[in-house]
Amino acid sequence: MAITDWPEGERPREKLLQKGPASLSDAELLAIFLRTGVTGKSAVDLARELRGRYDSLSRLFAAELDDFCTVSGIGPAKYVQLQAVWELARRALGEQAQEREVLGSPQAVRDYLRLSLGGRPYEVFAIVLLDAQNRLLAMDELFRGTLTQTSVYPREVVKLALRHNAASVILAHNHPSGVAEPSQADRQLTQHLREALSLVDVRVLDHFVVTASRVCSFAESGYL
Repeated sequence: MAITDWPEGERPREKLLQKGPASLSDAELLAIFLRTGVTGKSAVDLARELRGRYDSLSRLFAAELDDFCTVSGIGPAKYVQLQAVWELARRALGEQAQEREVLGSPQAVRDYLRLSLGGRPYEVFAIVLLDAQNRLLAMDELFRGTLTQTSVYPREVVKLALRHNAASVILAHNHPSGVAEPSQADRQLTQHLREALSLVDVRVLDHFVVTASRVCSFAESGYL
């Protein structure tokens, strides 16, 4: 049955206008984005199939083009549009962090990091650079690694902090495995980076381990 044949209150667009976007399921929101279905499938059916391929929305948005397009009826144009939506969301959260003291809006920082790093299929190490008022200067992805490890060089981290004249930094990396608990290697790396940055009077405020569903803080866990 086509969506136009559904009761008006059950159609995703009408439902959003009447009840707001939070009332819609993931599939309904994706259906609005997809706009149309294919022969034998409504936009909602197609959205459910697409959503079912991934265990989180973060992984859906982080999907590679070839994998994304294996769903019948989904092509490069939809992939490009979805990536544009994802990037707009990241930039919006980045603006929130820039407009206020980062330490005064920790949830915005967590959301920003989860959107940026959480769904990646490989490990990424990033650094959030802050000024003396703890406002966001920039975020840079310094290193990319395999599914299990990445090489992080303290010298490069120090150079980046000096280039932006940062007063402090927040470190972040993702765990593609989905386990947010910091490893012993993560703790040792954090200590090495703290020592290197302290030589140029840059503080490490926190180190976040990011997964698609969780963000673990070193400071809150007592590791920093």
